[in-house]
Amino acid sequence: MADYISPIDNESLSTLCEELLKNNRISPEDYRRFDVKRGLRNADGTGVMTGLTRICAVEGYYIDDGERVPKDGRLVYRGIDMSEIVKNCQTENRFGFEEVAWLLLFGDLPTQKQLDRFSSLLAECRELPDEFIEDMIMKAPSPDIMNKVARSVLALYSFDENPDDTSLENVLRQSVQLMAQIPTIMAYAYQVKRRAYDHKSMYIHQNDKSLKTAESILHSIRSDRKFTDEEAKLLDICMIIHAEHGGGNNSTFTTRCISSSGTDTYSAIAAGIGSLKGPKHGGANIKVHKMVDDMKAHISDPTNEGQVADYLAKIIQKQAGDGSGLIYGMGHAVYTLSDPRAVILKENARSYSQKCGFQDDFRTLELIEQLTPELFLKYKGEKKKICANVDLYSGLIYDMLRIPQELFTPLFMSARIAGWSAHRIEELTSGSRIMRPAYKNVSLPRRFVPISERIDNHSAPAEYIPPEER
Repeated sequence: MADYISPIDNESLSTLCEELLKNNRISPEDYRRFDVKRGLRNADGTGVMTGLTRICAVEGYYIDDGERVPKDGRLVYRGIDMSEIVKNCQTENRFGFEEVAWLLLFGDLPTQKQLDRFSSLLAECRELPDEFIEDMIMKAPSPDIMNKVARSVLALYSFDENPDDTSLENVLRQSVQLMAQIPTIMAYAYQVKRRAYDHKSMYIHQNDKSLKTAESILHSIRSDRKFTDEEAKLLDICMIIHAEHGGGNNSTFTTRCISSSGTDTYSAIAAGIGSLKGPKHGGANIKVHKMVDDMKAHISDPTNEGQVADYLAKIIQKQAGDGSGLIYGMGHAVYTLSDPRAVILKENARSYSQKCGFQDDFRTLELIEQLTPELFLKYKGEKKKICANVDLYSGLIYDMLRIPQELFTPLFMSARIAGWSAHRIEELTSGSRIMRPAYKNVSLPRRFVPISERIDNHSAPAEYIPPEER
């Protein structure tokens, strides 16, 4: 694909940036002076309370006498421990994502009849409108699959006979359709990206309505359409744990914020996708992957505790990695002693790695998990509890499933659409007010200067208006 060449040259852009930065910096002291909750976080790192939900609870500590006390993490879907859902599905050797999607949407576990009908409905809804694949995806490929899916979701607005109706019936219809269609769009976007940007063959497979969501994804992204039952159920577990994570995570909060304005479903979900694309959110497992690749390139034995510890120390001191000082896959805003999603993924990664020859990769991640807390204490004096988060082991799971890196975040999205949909509906039925937080203006009042009197010396201070003249 030919790259678009911007008419703005680098020299002009540099000059414009210098001009922009003169009036767009805010002192950290101002944030402290006005007690601004940066990142919607309280001073102790907890999230600012902005709403109520019955959908999900994310638990990682409890408050005792005003102090945060760490505890093992729990992720609760509609009052039911997510780990128990996964455990039951594994015990009964069955798929669970469709059941979780029902639970999140409707608030209760489905009967077998309800689950069978809902699974069939999702399979039926995977189909996209006539010519949509060719016109929207194949004729306008994107090197980034998240970008392509977001654009495609917005384009589906034009194929909906009643796109702006925010009644419960209409939003539920749109939500179910998008839950089914987004994995399909993701698969097509990946195949088109292979052809247009990777110069590889593209495989477009017909929808098989007999397959569950996880099976359908593997069927659609693999050239030979072949996969094992074990592979599909491992991916299904990944989708269960990624389906929801409370109203405060960035993409869900974005979806609720957009929904509070009364906008259409396609705009709200596309906004959530844009949020999840960010490397500080859904793209974090790719950061883990790149960190581990860099580690392997710079040490002789990534299973050796001493070598891994030395390299992690360099990362913390910004002498290695991407220079951020962050060890990706470690730490979380809520979880302290453990992230239940990471616990589940680690257990599955351990057993599956032994079957497919990824023991060394698992050992490297296990060492990162074990060594990071003591290294942060040693080099940063950081006494806060640090645990592995969901991103540490998810990339390894995807590697073992032979899923390409560019699909890591889109797979996250294909599961999280269930949570987004539930929260959008809850916001529309219960929120009732448009979200409108406050921002304190810290600029000084100035007089307007006629253009004939302005000087080229942009560093000259603007004329200040004293308070008595304002």
